[in-house]
Amino acid sequence: MDKKYTALGLMSGTSMDGVDASIVSSINGIQYDEVFNKYYEYDKDLYQNLLIIRDKICSSTDLKRFSEELETIEKKITLFHAKVVNDINNTIKKTSPIPEIIGFHGQTIFHNSKKKISVQLGNGKLLSQLVRKIVVYNFRQNDLQNDGEGAPLTPIFHKSLKEKIFKVRAPLIFVNIGGITNVTCFVSKDNLDEKMFACDIGPGNCLIDEWIRKNSKKKFDENGLIAKSGNTDKLILNQSLENFDLTFGNSLDIKDFDISFVRGLSLEDGAATVTNFTVEVILNNLRELLKKTKDRFNNHFTYNFIICGGGRKNNYFVNILEKKIRLNIQCDKFQLIDDYGIDGDFVESQAFAFIAIRSYLKLPISFPETTGCKVPITGGMIVKNF
Repeated sequence: MDKKYTALGLMSGTSMDGVDASIVSSINGIQYDEVFNKYYEYDKDLYQNLLIIRDKICSSTDLKRFSEELETIEKKITLFHAKVVNDINNTIKKTSPIPEIIGFHGQTIFHNSKKKISVQLGNGKLLSQLVRKIVVYNFRQNDLQNDGEGAPLTPIFHKSLKEKIFKVRAPLIFVNIGGITNVTCFVSKDNLDEKMFACDIGPGNCLIDEWIRKNSKKKFDENGLIAKSGNTDKLILNQSLENFDLTFGNSLDIKDFDISFVRGLSLEDGAATVTNFTVEVILNNLRELLKKTKDRFNNHFTYNFIICGGGRKNNYFVNILEKKIRLNIQCDKFQLIDDYGIDGDFVESQAFAFIAIRSYLKLPISFPETTGCKVPITGGMIVKNF
């Protein structure tokens, strides 16, 4: 018998400025319905403490070295999430179904798939105790232990999103520009036997945000206006691209990149150069990925692109990316996810609500074609601590 499950997804991304919260319902973890979305900003001290501790964690040994600091800030993060859950329960109790499951992503502080380590700060047992709900957390570890990359995990939600909302047929590519950029691709031969595959393809906001934070009082380059006002140093850009070495297909962490190559440039010129560097890395890896797809399917596709993630708000970045894609890849449609009536700010929080339901039902959340795991597997630790 079909049963509807309702889950609250809590997502804090690499910007580390707050928590996106979304409630979705799903019958048997196949399709979903959107119920509620709201953003909760971290207070200034928590935001600053997260930036400081993330800068300290550069290797797995640092996790032990700064374990006490990590434990302290993890408790603060968990208490913040508990307040979010309680506020949402009070807000919706008369108008919407109360979520029975919490999808608690936590704050990523370190990711290294080669060492099978992915650390998201957030105590699932404590959160369950505080809010008296079933909590699903630590989503990536089972995938890592089964030879997966631990990321990306959102493709299964993209599949549900595609089937529910988008009338655009395959080949369709979701480009998710968060701190890291990942893609989910849907292709089919002669509109039959549709396949889904995904991977990280480069930096997203991480380099741009870091440059802005370290060289101004701003947190990010709003609408890309700072970069737009600068000039790209083409010599530095070309040299950095020539020297850049990225093992294509691996999951990525923001620590895989740094902004040292633009040291000494003005705020504006550095922002422009970093932005164009990010676009070029994404484009080069996207072309390589799609070349493998064409070889595999023996077909020449014209692709439809849907842009997701916080990076979609950087108009300068997105405009350059679109121009580069249209010049180098057969592209039909290139649109923001918001153009389809979807609030792009809450795609990932909705995704982890949906994934939490699938985890609770022991359904796969990662696949050989998305993370490289051996077989389709479920994931997430499920705790009921009340």
